[in-house]
Amino acid sequence: MSDGDDSINMLADGKADVTISAPMLIGQGFMAYERYEVSLQRDGEPPLLQRRDVLRASRVAAVLAIDLGRDQVALIRQFRLPAHLATGRGDMVEIVAGRIEPGETPDAAARRECLEEIGVAPQRLVELFSVLATPGFTDEYVTFFAGFIDCAEIPSRGGVADEDEDTHPFVVSIDQALAALDRGEVLNALLVSALQWLALHRGRLRDYLNRAV
Repeated sequence: MSDGDDSINMLADGKADVTISAPMLIGQGFMAYERYEVSLQRDGEPPLLQRRDVLRASRVAAVLAIDLGRDQVALIRQFRLPAHLATGRGDMVEIVAGRIEPGETPDAAARRECLEEIGVAPQRLVELFSVLATPGFTDEYVTFFAGFIDCAEIPSRGGVADEDEDTHPFVVSIDQALAALDRGEVLNALLVSALQWLALHRGRLRDYLNRAV
């Protein structure tokens, strides 16, 4: 194997030699909170025994809604209690995102969440990348999409009433969004990830549009 192959393998997430117990439910609200006993095997050393708690948030679809013709993006404002507790800035700027329901595909969830949160479905949708948002305590696995929309169709209010959502869609230029990112004015990890992707790929958005379904 070449040195280049070794470098690639070192930079890739891999399987762990680990034994985990059955979960013990220690809390149940909107999500399950579970405890595990973990035995992590180590070369030439005794196993490392750990107790770990996991918030089972599961799969999420996130959409960066782009109006390519107007060079704009559609974002939302939504109150987040953890952000309020952490920084006092709970009125967060975000991209469209929501849980993927059982039996639902990620792209179907992406379209549904756009309708619910910004009031329009993407004309075209392309999958970008996936991340584990905070793997130290939750299994939340987020798949990002670019959704190509017409920002002129965005209403002033979004959200699903029976889910206690209150989202406020708004439209800004891509330049304004990237400037806010550069100034550190937005802290939502999904928004930051999406805008960083946009900064890297802005010159190729037409190529992504042509790949979209």
